[in-house]
Amino acid sequence: MQHSTIQSGVAPRLPPHSKKRLSRYGPLVLWAALIFVGSTSVLSASHTSVLLRVFLWIFPQASEATLGTIHFLLRKGGHFTEYAILALLAARALRTSTRELLRTRWFWLSLLLVVVYALGDEFHQSFVPSRTASIYDSMIDTFGGLTALVFLTIRKHRTHRQDLHG
Repeated sequence: MQHSTIQSGVAPRLPPHSKKRLSRYGPLVLWAALIFVGSTSVLSASHTSVLLRVFLWIFPQASEATLGTIHFLLRKGGHFTEYAILALLAARALRTSTRELLRTRWFWLSLLLVVVYALGDEFHQSFVPSRTASIYDSMIDTFGGLTALVFLTIRKHRTHRQDLHG
């Protein structure tokens, strides 16, 4: 049985493999938590409409229809972007994993995480009075994640080819 002593005033140190795991998966978990918080009333349509004030200040003659379209595009662009970032963080974590299965299947596992989290996020929103759940938002989320993963794959292959020929 091992005994460890902790000196008073000194925080226990994490083993090196735990530090690597934390740096690998920490940003992914933190981003997922931010998405979860954003799915509450914090980022509901009534709160994000504040962004339109800036646009209205720049273009004071903008019609209600134009403002509505811009607000819609901002919100859907937010869905796309937040899940593209989630996919990139998942890919980063999985591509550098110590487990071979995670490293070799990083693309599909990252995409699966995006799909499952997007569906779970919309399910969560169905319980928030100021939000509405939409399968279409899940599709936008998934497309954002897929787009990021495809670009990452293309970049990886280009870099690999340049390394071979350069």
